[in-house]
Amino acid sequence: MLAFILFSTVLTFVLPSGSYDRIKNPETGRVTVVENSYQQIDAPGVSFFETILAIPEGIILRADVIALILLIGGCFYVIEKTGALKEGIEYIARVFKNHGEIALILVSLMFLTGGALSGLQEEIIAMTVVLIYLASRLGYNAYVALAISYGSAVIGSAFSPINPFAIGVAMQETDLEYLSGSGFRLIVMGIAFIVWMIIVIRYANRNRIAIPDEDSNTKATMSINTIVIFALLILSFALLIYGILKLDWGFNEMTAEFFILGILAGLIGKLGIGGTSEAYIEGFKEMTFAAMIIGFASSISIILEKGMIIDTIIYGLFTPMQYLPKSLSAISMMISQAILHFPVPSYSGQAVLTMPILAPLSDLIGISRQVCVLAYQYGAVMMDILIPTNGGLMAVLAIAGIPFNKWFKFAFSKILIIMGVGAIAIVIAIYIGF
Repeated sequence: MLAFILFSTVLTFVLPSGSYDRIKNPETGRVTVVENSYQQIDAPGVSFFETILAIPEGIILRADVIALILLIGGCFYVIEKTGALKEGIEYIARVFKNHGEIALILVSLMFLTGGALSGLQEEIIAMTVVLIYLASRLGYNAYVALAISYGSAVIGSAFSPINPFAIGVAMQETDLEYLSGSGFRLIVMGIAFIVWMIIVIRYANRNRIAIPDEDSNTKATMSINTIVIFALLILSFALLIYGILKLDWGFNEMTAEFFILGILAGLIGKLGIGGTSEAYIEGFKEMTFAAMIIGFASSISIILEKGMIIDTIIYGLFTPMQYLPKSLSAISMMISQAILHFPVPSYSGQAVLTMPILAPLSDLIGISRQVCVLAYQYGAVMMDILIPTNGGLMAVLAIAGIPFNKWFKFAFSKILIIMGVGAIAIVIAIYIGF
């Protein structure tokens, strides 16, 4: 992370500073980028002290996410201390003992749905340890655990017809009706998920690990306490999705919900007030490194903003597209969105930055704005599986004990295949007049 932070600082001295004009709508408070307004400006590169200062600034900027990670992590640690987590996973492992592929598909489908509905991502951080343990009980390694959870959630987010933080923002910025074109997007999401499952299951079966010795042939059962705790956990996730979609919940509301769940689980699991508190503290300790990684990743975009080179990157990536054929131009949009996601790790923020520029450019080229949004979805959001500036990804990898370079090697070819599905869908969309 420090290497990427330093690299970002160097870029502020290499690339020219520049900026688009922006206007604020007094009624909605939304800030939009003015097309064809880019101009270079004189701005100094980011100093060494400003670089170091960006680290605590990044931590403060993502304080709500860090609180979410600590308290959800504490919640799951409490559940683990009650013994319910292990008992529940043992139950699932025995049920699917000879049907591991079915378990992988079911878990992936759950996370795909979460990603499609609400852009599920940071919430997975605290569940990583549980997912790795479940995968190991089925004979699969940590890479498989992350692929069926984090990977499936990102695919759901990228190909979703309803994700409010991606397609919702992008359609708003391009003056398209929300949920328009949902049928086509839903079909492509189904195809992408099937391809993803084929890739993951093939890898999983080729890289099976030995199942831990505690596996036995005893009948799968769960105690009453465990059943109650898992029922509360399922109810909490249902309430989480409802809160995000209907009640405009943010990270603070999610954090409060899981804090309450942790206390209830501790009391039901007979830890008592003191035992529950101690388990929460231990959970905080386990999640501290992952929480700090979130802040470090955020500092990279802060440095690029201070150096005023993000608009320069946008201008350099998207301006040449007007001279390309339609299909090639649309695919270039997708690739450029993918590259841009490194300095702009927030895909909702990236939609606000790029859609006001790309929408009129699409009109000029003769590409529909729906295709323009597809290129953004399949390019920007999919890169959440690969970019080191994504704090959620880096936190998940930290908990799983997987170095970024090894994860990149594992995921890169697989993501190229999924983006290939997206590219084919874009070309088809152009030819059918989507």
